[in-house]
Amino acid sequence: MNKKRIVVAMSGGVDSTTVAALLKEQGHEVIGITMQLVDYKDAEGGCCSLDHVIDARRVAQELDIPHYVVNFMDSFKELVFKDYIEKYESGKTPIPCVLCNQFVKFDLLLKRALELGADYLATGHYAKIENGNGRYSLNKADDENKDQTYFLYTLKQKELSRLMFPLGSLKKDDVRDIARNLNLNSAEKPDSTGVCFVPTGNYRDYLISQSAFKENEGEIVDTQGQVLGKHKGIFSFTVGQRRGLGISAGKPMYVVGIEPSENRVVVGDEDRIYKNKLLAEKISWVDDIKADIRSSDNSSEKTLEVKAKIRYRHREDDALVTMKSDSDAVVEFKNPQRAITPGQAVVFYKGEKVLGGGWINRVL
Repeated sequence: MNKKRIVVAMSGGVDSTTVAALLKEQGHEVIGITMQLVDYKDAEGGCCSLDHVIDARRVAQELDIPHYVVNFMDSFKELVFKDYIEKYESGKTPIPCVLCNQFVKFDLLLKRALELGADYLATGHYAKIENGNGRYSLNKADDENKDQTYFLYTLKQKELSRLMFPLGSLKKDDVRDIARNLNLNSAEKPDSTGVCFVPTGNYRDYLISQSAFKENEGEIVDTQGQVLGKHKGIFSFTVGQRRGLGISAGKPMYVVGIEPSENRVVVGDEDRIYKNKLLAEKISWVDDIKADIRSSDNSSEKTLEVKAKIRYRHREDDALVTMKSDSDAVVEFKNPQRAITPGQAVVFYKGEKVLGGGWINRVL
């Protein structure tokens, strides 16, 4: 590749700083940018904290590259945090990383990179982009344990043509070795986990501290409606949850449903959380897949056979996607899936390639 101007999204962690170092070593003109998404006083100790900005700037100085901080706080609050709150209020379990990638990193930040005259925006995501005859595909990373394509399914051709994921062909251990060999301060920095803007890792306490929620006592009932206990807010629960229910039923019980209109949590035996059909909304495709979708024999509905996963750490399984409209689909798995959770994403694969995905609206 000829010398390019590349903006690198630098969080201060080992992945993004190694990306910057690799691209600089390859002779590219590299510019580092760190996003401010929340007020630093609310993020102390988390990976959105001021300490991480300082870490990113320190590595930029080591590499002798420009470094900027861009304030996306208002946009993040409107596009990501607001949805995070609304999903919990409606009894769903949100996954803010997808929205942050879609609307902040690969929209606002990408636009900012292009305004700086960049040819590409590079990030530390573990994923691969391939270009075949002018059409781009999003593929799984070589490191199966670190693959992040689940969070990237909303990317389309326009974005993929301007993005770089230099770590897609590397193992995590290799990335740390590269950082060590380059004497980067981030080499031994631990990986961030959980939701980036929740510094304590306890999202419930964080949301209460931000006045996003107030405790609202309601009932915990079994599938026959018998009251087993009380809760202090449905936002503390997710489908499939076993621990922390605050009830004693004489046997293991799991959250099988959340009813926001009744402010009620429904629990049951483990077999009640296995389902094989869901309704997904806001379906997004990486590329035009009309040629791959066939008409059903007895209707105008379109279907597609895929591998699909309903959670980041969930294993893919065979599924049939039936389009009900341009944006809604019924996804039926060959085998029952454990704890299909409204608010999470269902992502479609064909081999190593990401086809697209959508938001799980409800279980059918």
